[in-house]
Amino acid sequence: MENTYWHKQTTDKPLFPDLLWSRPESKRTAGKLLIIGGNIHSFAAVGQAYQAAKAAGIGSLRIVLPDALQKTVSKLLPEAVFAISTPSGSFGQRALAELLEQASWADGVLLAGDFGRNSETAIVLEKLVSKYQGQLTLTKDSVDYFVRIAQPVANRTNTCLVLTIAQLQLIATSLKFESAFSFDMGLLQLVDMLHQFTSEFGVDVVLKHLDTLLVAVGGQVSTTKTDLKGEDSWRVTTAAQAAVWWLQNPSKTFEALSSSVLLLDK
Repeated sequence: MENTYWHKQTTDKPLFPDLLWSRPESKRTAGKLLIIGGNIHSFAAVGQAYQAAKAAGIGSLRIVLPDALQKTVSKLLPEAVFAISTPSGSFGQRALAELLEQASWADGVLLAGDFGRNSETAIVLEKLVSKYQGQLTLTKDSVDYFVRIAQPVANRTNTCLVLTIAQLQLIATSLKFESAFSFDMGLLQLVDMLHQFTSEFGVDVVLKHLDTLLVAVGGQVSTTKTDLKGEDSWRVTTAAQAAVWWLQNPSKTFEALSSSVLLLDK
């Protein structure tokens, strides 16, 4: 007997066709997204997320980068706002006030990655996650900041992690989850474990395993075949599109996230 919590979709047979045909008709009703990320050495993830969110149909968009990047990218990304950085060019502790102020404008926040490794940035992100109450999507190295202290994201409502098996493995270990995620598990076993994991913890998960994208929300799991390649690129594009669809359908998280991965560019 097939699991009732496993929902399979294809491009020919979407799980939630009504959602696909009821997109917002104007920018005013298409939501506001804030993208945060970057450090002085890289802002590629932020740029990619920016393009993917625009392609996904976001209404309004803002970006926050460390001010060490201001001279470099202010003309490239006119929507960018700059927050105080550390001497090494990552977000400093005093950036928190700016991040929270910008987040209060948005319907959803995406931590797009390229934060670098910095102890001050770790403090900023942990405080942001605890103080901001809205929809929050994390991917790339923003997830890495929580793999060993996972409670702030796992016990937070309105949180979506777009991550790798390796990252999920570390998070599950940190949370003392009874089963271990591994690279060699079959799809059926992975679906079952995601069902258990998201039933136990409040966080939503979007994960790529081989040629399948999996979405898990509150114990419900959808699977969608994909041709997406590249560990970095699929996460940022997927996270941006997921964030847009989610904020446009805030009361239908599972439906929105499942529909968002169906329409990703191949």
